[in-house]
Amino acid sequence: MKLNIKKTLRKAISAHKEGNLQEAEGLYITILHSHPQHSDANQNLGVLQTNKLIQFFQNKQYDDATKLAQSLTEKFPKHQLAWKLLGALLGQNGRYTEALNATQTAATLPPQDSEVYYNMGIILKELGKLNEAEASYRQAIALKADYAEAYSNLGVTLHELGKFNEAEAIYRQAIALKADYAEVYSNLGVTLHELGKFNEAEAIYRQAIALKADYAKAHSNLGITLKELDKFNEAEASYRQAIALKADYPEVYNDLGVTLHNLGKLNEAEASYRQAIALKADYAEAHRNLGVTLQTFGKFNEAEASYRQAIALKADYAEAHLNLTSIKKFHSQDEQYLKMQEIYLDKGTLEEQRCQINFGLAKACEDLGDFKHAFKHFSEGNALRKKLRNYDISQDEKLFEQIKINYQPIAQHSVDLDKIEKKLTPIFIIGMPRSGTTLIEQIISSDNEVTGAGELLFIDKFGHSMASGFSKVSKKALMGFRQEYLSELQNISNGNSIVTDKMPHNFLYLGLISAALPEAKIVHVKREPAALCWANYKQYFGTKGLSYCYDLADIISYHRLYENLMEFWKNSIGKRIYDLDYELLTTKQENETRNLIDFLGFDWDEKYLLPQNNKRTVQTASSIQIRKKVYQGSSQQWKKYKPFLDGALDVFK
Repeated sequence: MKLNIKKTLRKAISAHKEGNLQEAEGLYITILHSHPQHSDANQNLGVLQTNKLIQFFQNKQYDDATKLAQSLTEKFPKHQLAWKLLGALLGQNGRYTEALNATQTAATLPPQDSEVYYNMGIILKELGKLNEAEASYRQAIALKADYAEAYSNLGVTLHELGKFNEAEAIYRQAIALKADYAEVYSNLGVTLHELGKFNEAEAIYRQAIALKADYAKAHSNLGITLKELDKFNEAEASYRQAIALKADYPEVYNDLGVTLHNLGKLNEAEASYRQAIALKADYAEAHRNLGVTLQTFGKFNEAEASYRQAIALKADYAEAHLNLTSIKKFHSQDEQYLKMQEIYLDKGTLEEQRCQINFGLAKACEDLGDFKHAFKHFSEGNALRKKLRNYDISQDEKLFEQIKINYQPIAQHSVDLDKIEKKLTPIFIIGMPRSGTTLIEQIISSDNEVTGAGELLFIDKFGHSMASGFSKVSKKALMGFRQEYLSELQNISNGNSIVTDKMPHNFLYLGLISAALPEAKIVHVKREPAALCWANYKQYFGTKGLSYCYDLADIISYHRLYENLMEFWKNSIGKRIYDLDYELLTTKQENETRNLIDFLGFDWDEKYLLPQNNKRTVQTASSIQIRKKVYQGSSQQWKKYKPFLDGALDVFK
């Protein structure tokens, strides 16, 4: 029977209007089978299928939507909506090249649609075409000035391009358009962190969390910034909150481990790293960090295994290579040596990683007796480190002068020893880094009634502002500093009444310490200057400070500042300070150890002569050396490099 086109079309339109879409679609298709060019049937079917496509998309029936979108673009090559949705759907399936083609086609068709450029930006970013993605997001914003989501994604792209200042400005525009945009607050916090604006980043993360309390990533990011601000207890709380919200979060377990390590909670740190690895077995950073903690425990074989696992997972992991070189002895240019050489020679290696590899190769060359190449790598590594730190000795020259100027008002408000409660006695072990402070703490903390607390940040944290003249000095301020410091010390005292604090740079604050903590003992460790300066130059310090250590001229200048300040303290509070000569300790161990113990007022015990038997954890660069007996000759090692120093250390003759 011949098809009655007019009758069938009327019936299709009626079904369409009444919402019988399946029937209408079938009738339109029937007409087009016999009359493919029928304009009304084509147009009406296109409208019906477009609505169906939108419905599929909204209902997340993505497979059906993709098939229909492809069909529509074939039938209607200028169907902008079909091309737009097809691009979005293909992008969701990871078919980014096809998605880009579809979206670019949509962009050529009217009307100009901001969402098309927004989608294109997402696809281009996934393809790694960040500059093109930036341009697409900017076009989306040009078409729709209040497009908060486009501002947000543009900010992410700018951040990835390293344009942090531009990213910050764009994120702030997104927030101005959408004040409750928690994700943008979190991303802005990341950018502020990169810019070193840690206090601002902290405030922004807290706003993100206020808007979205269950935002695990924001809690995690807040923890990272709090750690950077040395607010380790708060950082721990943030990480634990992130984990409570998202238990399978290996990155947070790893970051929590780092914070726990800094808090001295080493058993918990180890457990946290192991949990990160349990969740993500190929997590190279967690394996490396676990190695650091195991090394602190003195478990060198296990630490070495962790470092090797990190390198097996990430062959160019420069920091893990450096860690491994610190606990192994090179007997040949082995596989690791050759891999470090490969990383060193690779022009694509980033400066920070090249710096670390230089220090690793220097250690390897030193083990192999190749002091010429060791010196070359030390020189290159230090030059890179100084460049990355952007250090200028003048900043420390000003600090030292300000500390001396500000001592007098501090001394005028000194705490009266007879009028204070003395529950804890701190023992400060101070001096230049690498002077032997770790060994001295090891000796003193051999006493079971002494807690060796290591390098504590509390004096600098609570006292720097007052000591350097940035905050007002008063009796109340001095007592506040005292109470804050002793409160923190109490928390880590393990119930003992004597606690050692071996932060070497506390020599900066001896005036403040003597005024606020008159019961404290101060042990100043001195070492032969040339050996000391060289020991600092050859050490890669993972801490944020010590930036003067990466240039021999800076180290020598800093050593002069240190000696000058110690002379100032000797003239001001000399009776409080006990000088201990490291070289003399290594040659006349018992005599010098007895003198030290006598100064501290302890009863003599032979265990003070066996610091290597003290099994406490040590978190400094000396973690390996202190497991050995006290030995002589370490201060002569620098002389092996004399031929390459051009007389730089002869100033100490």
